[in-house]
Amino acid sequence: MKRSEVNAIINDMKVFLAGNRFMLPEWAFWPPEKWKGSYLKCSEIIDNKLGWDITDFGSGDFNKKGLALFTIRNGSFDRKDKLYCEKIMVAGEGQVTPMHFHWSKTEDIINRGGGNLVMELYRSTPDDQLSDEPVTVSIDGVQVTVKAGEKIILRPGQSICLRSGFYHRFYGEAGKGKVLIGEVSLVNDDANDNRFYDQVGRFPDIEEDEKPVHLLVNDYQRYL
Repeated sequence: MKRSEVNAIINDMKVFLAGNRFMLPEWAFWPPEKWKGSYLKCSEIIDNKLGWDITDFGSGDFNKKGLALFTIRNGSFDRKDKLYCEKIMVAGEGQVTPMHFHWSKTEDIINRGGGNLVMELYRSTPDDQLSDEPVTVSIDGVQVTVKAGEKIILRPGQSICLRSGFYHRFYGEAGKGKVLIGEVSLVNDDANDNRFYDQVGRFPDIEEDEKPVHLLVNDYQRYL
């Protein structure tokens, strides 16, 4: 991805969040130079990869396959400092987050506003394939059973609990607009806890065609 594309996505996400009255922490808006020499006071942010996270999953087409995220809080299983995570995300109409599950993480995915969120779910088999067994999940505390791969529509205000080992992919419903998506979960560990059904690139290589407006979580080490 080009840095200019990343910058535009971040700026669009800031506008969308403000329009939905969802506020980010002050450091979300720091310019890159403010991060220099900040590790001692900001180690929780840096070590736990809080902040902006823009990915096209290696597709080269962010609008077709991609996700804009901001990790607000996260901890570490090793340090046992926090055992929870919170994210805010934005998905466009038909913009797919690919099929995946988490080895350890249980998460609630919440439609915080905007359009409708489409979820496709499968149980995983012992060899990590897609099971054809029905899937039972909790939607706002109510148990719902659907066929493998059947679409579940989450309207604004609704949430779904996804346990570890449950394959899922999601995207905004066509004709309904962008979706503001919340996530509340156990600790997030992108390096070790994601199992994508098809091989993807989780963090994109960035072509630096302009200066970053804000740092991504995968920029911290280089700028520090």
